[in-house]
Amino acid sequence: MVAKTFFGFEDILAEELIDLGAQDVEKGVRVVSFKGDKGFMYKANIGLRTAIKILKPIYQFRSYNEDSLYKGIQGIQWSKYLNAHQTFVIDTTVHSDIFKHSHFVSLKCKDAIVDQFRDKNGIRPSIDKDHPDVRINIHIQNDQCTVSLDSSGQSLHHRGYRTATNIAPINEVLAAGMLLLSGWKGETDFLDPMCGSGTLLIEAAMIACNVPANINRKEFGFEKWNDWDNDLFEMVTASLLKKTKDFKHQIVGYDKAPSAVKKAIDNVRNANLEEYISVKDQNFFDTEKQSEALLHMVFNPPYGERLDIDMERFYQNIGDTLKQSYPNTHAWFITANLEALKHVGLKPSRKIKLFNGSLEARLVKYEMYAGSKRTKFQKTEE
Repeated sequence: MVAKTFFGFEDILAEELIDLGAQDVEKGVRVVSFKGDKGFMYKANIGLRTAIKILKPIYQFRSYNEDSLYKGIQGIQWSKYLNAHQTFVIDTTVHSDIFKHSHFVSLKCKDAIVDQFRDKNGIRPSIDKDHPDVRINIHIQNDQCTVSLDSSGQSLHHRGYRTATNIAPINEVLAAGMLLLSGWKGETDFLDPMCGSGTLLIEAAMIACNVPANINRKEFGFEKWNDWDNDLFEMVTASLLKKTKDFKHQIVGYDKAPSAVKKAIDNVRNANLEEYISVKDQNFFDTEKQSEALLHMVFNPPYGERLDIDMERFYQNIGDTLKQSYPNTHAWFITANLEALKHVGLKPSRKIKLFNGSLEARLVKYEMYAGSKRTKFQKTEE
């Protein structure tokens, strides 16, 4: 099988797969391949935090032109995966000098599938782009064509808990990946000082309590497959839920917009995590740290893409607030505004290249010490 992910998350996705029990885990670019049985495919979809899709390859062939593409797709016995009364859709990715347009490839593959049904039965399955019964993935690399079934259906960032969003909500898979890259394991208090609709808070609580990432999801693609096994699915879900754990610290979110706070509270309730998360109507720049213990902070400040604010001043305020009010804090945030980042006025101890949608971004870490860094090291030496 193949798990698709975002650029920069390949290592943590591979770790997640190994922890879940996958075999033969191999990293690529934006993908990690692995082996597992049907039960593990269910488990990967329910449990993985940094996967966008789980694809199950069913056929591979060489294709040199549109004729060989058509014949290759016709070489698959489609009645094993689809019946004439079901709907399907084809998602295509092309990296090839032979085929330039993914839409053309999708149409050619669609023709090959429906022609096979029409020739055998006189009737054919229909296309449904919004809610298909079966989602087929075509990947062409040079002359190599891989045909896969998409076991996830809708992208796995649709966790099922988020009904309300604010202006620029962060993708749930991106949020989970940022938290895992930051080293968050639920061992300290956690703060998102610009929490918006609460995605980072919820993902942080799910990691801390080891709650499966997609436990609130309404459905997966494999539930419409011919070999769907509901008993096996229930058993896999129950085994994952047995591994949840309690969390002894606090997870807090601030936002200065009352509407965002309300949305975050609603989403936290949908995720059944009210016991662990509190959300407050506060402007981060007017706050200070609430305890002397180590604080883990992860947030997604505005980039200036959709909000009309003075970015240089805003990022300077982030740096000033961290410096003056948040000693003994590990602060991480993501931004695509690399120019504004220079105005934080602090030197990041780590900088990781990621993408937020199509925007190239950096996940940066600032370590705020209790007292100055120099006195910290002097005390250690004594």
